[in-house]
Amino acid sequence: MNPVNRDLSSVLSRITNKLQQDQIVSDALHRLREQLDVDRVVLYYFYKQWKGQVTFESISEKKYSIIGSTGADDCFNVDYATLYLEGRIKATDDIEKATISDCHQEFLRSMQVRSNLVAPVLTNGKLWGLLVAHHCQDLRFWEASDIDSIREYSHYLASAPSIIDS
Repeated sequence: MNPVNRDLSSVLSRITNKLQQDQIVSDALHRLREQLDVDRVVLYYFYKQWKGQVTFESISEKKYSIIGSTGADDCFNVDYATLYLEGRIKATDDIEKATISDCHQEFLRSMQVRSNLVAPVLTNGKLWGLLVAHHCQDLRFWEASDIDSIREYSHYLASAPSIIDS
């Protein structure tokens, strides 16, 4: 094989591998969304300290898409990060009645969120990102099984090649 073809083959192989890795994450988000029966599940990646972006999503309808959203960075600080580093899972049945900051409440409203379930994605002792389930159409009263499910999926995703390699 000549050098140009070898280089092209190598690039194509890396692209194919990355797409397959990303599909594993996408499939997991889709399964979790269906299991929880919610409108949206997203994976929020911190690209620098407490600044991040939605990198993957599974949605029930196109109107719920927030892919690429960067979030309300001013709302997320070291105090929240510390809680998530300790493994906190936050279940909010009704954002209107929750004891959350005005900033966070406005941010959730802007995304049509009524109920929110959040788990950390921890890699090598660091907060890589957040796995988030949103219910938008109505309130959602989270059950212990929902919390167990998002915890299991966050652990699974923390070991996914797309996440470990990023």
